[in-house]
Amino acid sequence: MEKFNCKIANQIDLVNYLKTLGHEPSKIKNQDYWYLSPLRNENTPSFKVNQKLNLWYDHGTGKGGNVVDFGIEYFRCTVSEFLQLLNDKSISSGISLSLKNENRQSSNLRIANEKKDNPLDKIVIVDVRTLENKLLMAYLDKRSISQEIARQHCKEVDFCLNNRKYTVIGFQNISGGYELRSENFKGSSSPKDITFINAQAKSVVVFEGFFDYLSYKMMNQKSVKLQTNFLILNSLSFFKKSLQLMEKHDRVDLYLDRDSGGIKFTSEALQRDSAKYTDQSFLYEQKKDLNEWLNQEQQVKRGHSFRRSI
Repeated sequence: MEKFNCKIANQIDLVNYLKTLGHEPSKIKNQDYWYLSPLRNENTPSFKVNQKLNLWYDHGTGKGGNVVDFGIEYFRCTVSEFLQLLNDKSISSGISLSLKNENRQSSNLRIANEKKDNPLDKIVIVDVRTLENKLLMAYLDKRSISQEIARQHCKEVDFCLNNRKYTVIGFQNISGGYELRSENFKGSSSPKDITFINAQAKSVVVFEGFFDYLSYKMMNQKSVKLQTNFLILNSLSFFKKSLQLMEKHDRVDLYLDRDSGGIKFTSEALQRDSAKYTDQSFLYEQKKDLNEWLNQEQQVKRGHSFRRSI
């Protein structure tokens, strides 16, 4: 297969590519495929892909573009890093290219007429065990999460999707579903739900995603007297649904992402009760989330250690 550059990457059928990432359209109208945004959390589909133009637009953020533009947003990486991901055989083998002169009609008919309950289109968990995979451990290290912390709160999960088997990091919710992550995959198994860790405390710390929760645990490893409950939303769409649970606590510390959605819900909570709710995102106000801030802090520490060693 020819090596990916921007020109070739932008010829990838974006609808099919989203499918390989575990994202299915909620509705199809003419050439427009509507999704729950893969770039953020929402309840109403507002992420549109025009398959004829092979372009996307996220109405929630006002961003859009081609395949490469999507890749760097989705994986939070540079253009060169995204192209490297595509050139990885484990990723590119599942991608079908769509050239400008390609006839898409048969593909459109197949997807439009497909049964929604097709088991091949669903993530099926096949095995759950203790984290050991070296590639996953390397990914955790890149995200500044220790193996010890990861093993305490996560599992190594095998799942099947479209007749392909994947091994990822799994973080379980209260309904038995898993948030699934690796360096090359971001998705979740059904049922999708929150994760609530009950220590019978009067306070609760709220995170949007589980990597922020793991980051918090990394930062507070020596705080043996720390007594609090934890709520990991696993999707910002669960924030309002979780208000009743939050309200049962005397104190609610919010560590939501520093994006439009996270800032919006944090602001609404503070307006609701500024004595109960506290915005802790000031700690990483120059970063998107707590894990990104932790990564920077760890890099700075490694830099100081290296300078001392020489």
